[in-house]
Amino acid sequence: MHGCGNDYIYVNAMQHAIADPSVAAIAWSDRHKGIGSDGLVLIDKSPIPEADYSMRIFNADGSEAMMCGNASRCIGKYLYEKAITGKTEIRLLTLSGIKVLQLHVTAGKVESVTVDMGEPVLEDRSLFMASRQVGEGTFVSMGNPHYVIFTDDVDQVGTTGPVLECHPAFPQRCNIEFAQVVTVGGQNADPATIRTRVWERGSGITMACGTGACATAVAATLTGRAGRQSQIVMDGGTLYIEWKESDNHVYMTGPAEFVFDGEIPLPLTSSTSLTS
Repeated sequence: MHGCGNDYIYVNAMQHAIADPSVAAIAWSDRHKGIGSDGLVLIDKSPIPEADYSMRIFNADGSEAMMCGNASRCIGKYLYEKAITGKTEIRLLTLSGIKVLQLHVTAGKVESVTVDMGEPVLEDRSLFMASRQVGEGTFVSMGNPHYVIFTDDVDQVGTTGPVLECHPAFPQRCNIEFAQVVTVGGQNADPATIRTRVWERGSGITMACGTGACATAVAATLTGRAGRQSQIVMDGGTLYIEWKESDNHVYMTGPAEFVFDGEIPLPLTSSTSLTS
């Protein structure tokens, strides 16, 4: 499945247990020798009663991510259209807390999903050591760390992105956004339009990043470049972000799409045999 081109392999872990998801993510995400993806997502039951389902996400390099907005929208579509649930409001447990998904359904199909991404965190020394010089940018955590740089050259993502991902200022590495405000928005709450490219830690350049879009919108508001609503135009599509003043939560709305279903053998490790 993909959300604005941010593509992951989704496994229903309620039916198919993956013993070593890090190994599987590396093998299956290879775009030449595997399925090809930005990573692997496991959909499972929630271990706590406050949530309906849980999500674990592993980047293409095998590292585990805390949250992915695009993946959470895809999970909502998967659960509903596979008839695993009939709910149009789903509480999804992630490593960065419970996220509430609101499904927008037409004729039995999930056309888009709005995700309550929670409150942005602007200071966290475990993720960003502000005393270290990183250049002009804005740190925003949306459950995972982002550093947003407003620039006229968003295409530097491939050269500057990997350098900043591993900068000493980011103890756990960081996702890096390069953003350019195209329109600042107008009357009647018209959203600003912001062109954004993303370097995701553990995956490299991706077509879109939901938490990155949220971080970009928050950074644009904080720096006076936009109001509370933005449309973030990424390589793979557009996400609509609102940072509500009423509850300080960030809401992300966007599409989710199936690409194909299939079967693949589990990757071989020293302790497993080949099974399908």
